[in-house]
Amino acid sequence: MKRGLNLVAAAFALTALSYGLARFAYGLLLPQIRAELALDATAAGWIGSGAFAAYCVSIVLTFVCSASFTPRTLAAFAGLTATAGMACIVVASSAWMMGAGVALAGLSTGLTSPPLASAVAAHFADEGRARANAAINAGTAAGIVFSGAAAAMTVSAWRELYALFALIGAAVTLWLWFALPKARSSETTAGFSLQILRRPGLAVLCASAFAMGLSSTAIWTFGADILRGTFGLSDTGIAWAWIVLGAAGVSGAATGVLIERFGTARVHTFSLLGIVAAILTLAASGYSLAFGFVAMGVFGAAYIVSSGTYLIQGIALLPDRPDLGLGFPFLCLALGQATGAPLFGATLDAVGVTGALFAFALPAVGAIFLRPRVG
Repeated sequence: MKRGLNLVAAAFALTALSYGLARFAYGLLLPQIRAELALDATAAGWIGSGAFAAYCVSIVLTFVCSASFTPRTLAAFAGLTATAGMACIVVASSAWMMGAGVALAGLSTGLTSPPLASAVAAHFADEGRARANAAINAGTAAGIVFSGAAAAMTVSAWRELYALFALIGAAVTLWLWFALPKARSSETTAGFSLQILRRPGLAVLCASAFAMGLSSTAIWTFGADILRGTFGLSDTGIAWAWIVLGAAGVSGAATGVLIERFGTARVHTFSLLGIVAAILTLAASGYSLAFGFVAMGVFGAAYIVSSGTYLIQGIALLPDRPDLGLGFPFLCLALGQATGAPLFGATLDAVGVTGALFAFALPAVGAIFLRPRVG
């Protein structure tokens, strides 16, 4: 039991590092980064999409390499790429250098979740896996809370923050090496076969995840920038809005419990409705900045629960390959985000904030109706 708790805690910390800091802190610090590097919205969107595109590349590499490397090795490499990417961001002096650092940091996310799912499958019985995976997935929210709190205490010091995050990354990587089991799980020895793509329900789940990811970029990449540039929220206020987002997202640790209580269909539907509501509420921030804080809170809870639901549904569809069951929907979610970040930036420049937000709420509406029959 003690070793299982240490495994979950270390996996939670890696998820907080790779998702909350290496991948999503860019959205929090984007207003400061844009001001210093003179980036327009389209350029900022392309840089943000680099993290999501790198995720797609790394998760495919994880599928291919899973037969050759243990979950511990892949997870440690995730920590190393997160650390190296954030170190590159610290010294970035141009859009190209920033993009390279963001992309390198983004590689870590694709290397994080699949090996952690395999480690959980090897260590926990069936009845404990959903709760363990949901708890680990909520590490994203914890990382967001931490980055927001750090930003609130160090206004306009984005380089110093990334230096701190890189140091934390090195410590988490060392912890992982000792916390995860050395042995290779039975799932990772199987390699990857295209036949798995024919599993019933997998294509529908992946299409839904893509649509959710597309919508989510409205807030992940541009939420803070919209609150500052369009609605006049200060850097400190943005940091607090990010803390609200992350704190609400911690509720995602209960995704497994919610699914056990209410069923997959209801949790899937209501979490996506929450994402839609959050995006539309953000558009109302011009009337009162309170709407911006509400939007961030609703989005944080809805996104973490929704991504946890995709994770649990994918593993249920591929119980013999939990790494791929998690990996496929998360890959498609990231593809949606890689597509959505530059597209939202271009839409924002073309039609303004309100039009762009309303347009990007629509894919999440469609995702509600794309759900395989799992629970």
